[in-house]
Amino acid sequence: MGIKVAVIEDDIPTSKQLRAWILAARPGIAVDAWFNRDDAEVAIARENYDVVVLDIELGRERHAGVAIINAINKAARGTPVLVVSAMPAAIYRSIMKALDAWDYLQKTTFEEADFIDTFLEILRASRDREGAKPAQPAGDELSLDPLRQNTPLWRGKRVNLPLTAQRILAALYQRRGQVVSYDELFQVVKSGRNRDNIRKHISTIREAFRELDEDFDRIENVPMRGFRWSDPAADPASDPAAVK
Repeated sequence: MGIKVAVIEDDIPTSKQLRAWILAARPGIAVDAWFNRDDAEVAIARENYDVVVLDIELGRERHAGVAIINAINKAARGTPVLVVSAMPAAIYRSIMKALDAWDYLQKTTFEEADFIDTFLEILRASRDREGAKPAQPAGDELSLDPLRQNTPLWRGKRVNLPLTAQRILAALYQRRGQVVSYDELFQVVKSGRNRDNIRKHISTIREAFRELDEDFDRIENVPMRGFRWSDPAADPASDPAAVK
């Protein structure tokens, strides 16, 4: 079957732009455009979309997108949702994470390339869903999905992280006990390839873990070099940076 995407956006020019970007990324995708909550919810119940791109505010209904995400979750198909909204990310990103949206892009703050990169990453995981291996245990406490399709689990509880933070977390865990340099972390972010931005993502990861475990301290800052995931069983002396 072909790939099918829903764009739920009440502003017609924006809807057309999002559709054009999707088709530029993957020509041949079937894109359905919906402009209000009622039509969107009917379509969600009827169609099995690979990805849903939606705005939060539709017409006069300020939080229509929230209701639509709830309808998607109720359908239990695992359809990933990319939220594209003018609502301030500082307020709404955490709300969308709690609702299991895959990622949140704030209008006017991202470029076409940012949207396409995010969309393609979500689409790859969505299309590989059936063939994906079950989440593999990462030690006794952290579990990561091999495709980062689902949120990580810390001691059995979901860690709510945006996609970029999930990629950074995976990079740190895959080389646990070793320093992952800033240059290496630059390779897993789409934009903002500077140390300040990496540090902000690390802060986001730490805060998300500490919401579940106030004593979380596994991510170490290695001055001038990068960061390291440290398990209790890891031997710090195995890394030259730990020798003083």
